[in-house]
Formats: sequence, C-alpha cells, structure tokens
Amino acid sequence: MGKQEYCVTGGTGFIAAYLIKSLLQHGHTVRATVRDPGNPTPPAKSQIVSFEHYTYMSSYVRSGDEDKVGFLWELEGAKERLKLVKADLLVPESFDDAVRGVDGVFHTASPVLVPYDDNIQESLIDPCIKGTLNVLRSCSKSQTVKRVVLTSSCSSIRYRFDAQAASPLDESNWTDLDYCKRYNLWYAFAKTSAEKEAWRIAEEHGIDLVVVNPSFVVGPLLGPKPTSTLLLVLAIIKGLRGELPNTALGFVHIDDVVAAHVLAMEDTRASGRLVVSGSVAHWSEVIDMLRPKYPDYPYESKLSAQKGDSNPHSMDTSKIAQLGFPPFKTLEQMFDDCIISFQQKGLL
Repeated sequence: MGKQEYCVTGGTGFIAAYLIKSLLQHGHTVRATVRDPGNPTPPAKSQIVSFEHYTYMSSYVRSGDEDKVGFLWELEGAKERLKLVKADLLVPESFDDAVRGVDGVFHTASPVLVPYDDNIQESLIDPCIKGTLNVLRSCSKSQTVKRVVLTSSCSSIRYRFDAQAASPLDESNWTDLDYCKRYNLWYAFAKTSAEKEAWRIAEEHGIDLVVVNPSFVVGPLLGPKPTSTLLLVLAIIKGLRGELPNTALGFVHIDDVVAAHVLAMEDTRASGRLVVSGSVAHWSEVIDMLRPKYPDYPYESKLSAQKGDSNPHSMDTSKIAQLGFPPFKTLEQMFDDCIISFQQKGLL
C-alpha cells in the first residue's frame, strides 16, 4: 500500500501514540486529535517532561493535553508529517475537520480503566459511547475515508455468566450488559455499548468498519507519564492502590496491538472483529511472576473482594492468525519491557 493520510483519535493515549509512531515510520501522514493541541506545529525545542516522582492520582489520567503532546513531536517524521487537530469526544461534528480528506481513521480515543469519580455516566460511559458515535458520524460525511478501525476491547467479549463454559471466546461472543450491571463493570458496559453502536452506525451509513478487540495492553512507556493501563500496572507494582484487582484477564504487548491495528486498516481481507490477546492470567499470577525477578518493589498483596471479574476463560485468536499475524509476545516479555521503561524514566 502506498503512502496514506490517516487520522488517529486520542493522540496522546498509549495505543494511539505508538500507532502514530508506527504510521510515521512507514512514511504515512498523520492527523492526531487531542483535546488541546497547544501549538499545532512542531516546537522549536523538545517539550518532553521528565517526572522524577510519581503519585497515583486520577488527575494524571484526566488532565488536559497541553502538557502531554510534546513527546509526539519527537517521533521520527513528526515534524514533516504530523498534524495535531483539536477535537472533543462529547462535541458533535468536532471530528469533521480531522477526518475530512484522510484515507482512513483509527478511532482509539476513549476513557480507560480507573480511577474515576463518582459520576460514571459523565466520566466514562458518555465519552465512550457518544464519542464513538460522533467520530463515525464525521466519517460518514467524508468522501475519502475508505475504512475505519475502531479500538474496542476484549471487555466487549469476556463478561458473561457462561464465560468459562463458552471458552475459548472468539469474535462471535459478546459481553452481557446485565452481567456488567450486576457486578458494576462499567468499563466493560461502556465498551460493549459503544462497539454495538459503532456497528449499527457503520451499517446505517455504509462505513467499512473493522474492530480490534485487544485485551489488557502492557509494554514500554512511550510518553512522559503513564496513562490508562500502565497507570494501573505502576500502581500495583508500587503498592499504591491498597489492593490487588481480583481479575483474570488476557494481556497483550503494545507492539502486537499496534501491528493488529495496521493490519486491520491495510489488509483487505480483514473484516468484522479481531481478538488481539496473549496469555490469560489472574493479577496474582502476574505478581508471582514478577516478584522473584524484581524483588525490591512492594507490590499489592491484599486481594480485592470485587466479584464477577475473576472468571477463568480463554481467548481464541485464530481469526487474526489466519491473516498471517505472528504469535503474540509472552507475558514475561511485555512486563519486562514495561518495568524496564518505568525504571529508565525514574518511575520505579
């Protein structure tokens, strides 16, 4: 495929930033949406911020982008082929300019994981669902967008009363929204609802939609401070949460997630949903793996009393394998890469 112009929403996010890096390295032009691009052109000098101290605070997840975009300009090819565009998930038509004239759109922007304030609807569910609708509606107006790749989640697949019996879970399986409500699994509720709405809008407007369903994403930190999943990993290693999540889930390396997104966009054979997941493990098993190798960290040890999130299950990744996708990186690889990057950035 020749050089293309792509839009990536939520440009400072973990997946989005690595995706932008990969697209730029392959010579593509990228428009990245952020809430506050600051100066939309490359700064005269690096604006990378070094954090010597770290506290587990929700403001790190939900602060504005103005202090977070600098590292994007350091990416190879950014100064020549990256443009930052202001957009807001909750504002209709906010993405019109960002997607106008591009060849494809990667919609990765979404609130991720914890912590949240008490208003789950406002801080999580609305941005996730309404944001997806707003992006797809903007795409439907474009005359140039050939394909949209949506970042969903294995959370849209694995939360079911029969998860163990139905395993290995594949693209045909859907999370049960009643199950989510019973156990207050609001992230899964939001991601499942948003993906279902995406399929509805895509069919209604004739959008070529491919959905990537990654499990819990781990790997080295690219930006100046942890976001989303890495924030949780760091808090667990440093014992800052107060308890260990009582959760069994799939884990996947960021490199595999990015490669899956590119495949979903550029391989004409890719269609529907694509499960992207490595090993399934309980958080306690992850700690048992890490503690002997990195014994100096306090780690969480008290297991949370939360219910409904620890069901044994397995994920079927044969669909993406049939498209020639290589074997997924191991649990040890992804956490080694993650911890080493934390150490290098002074976070551990």
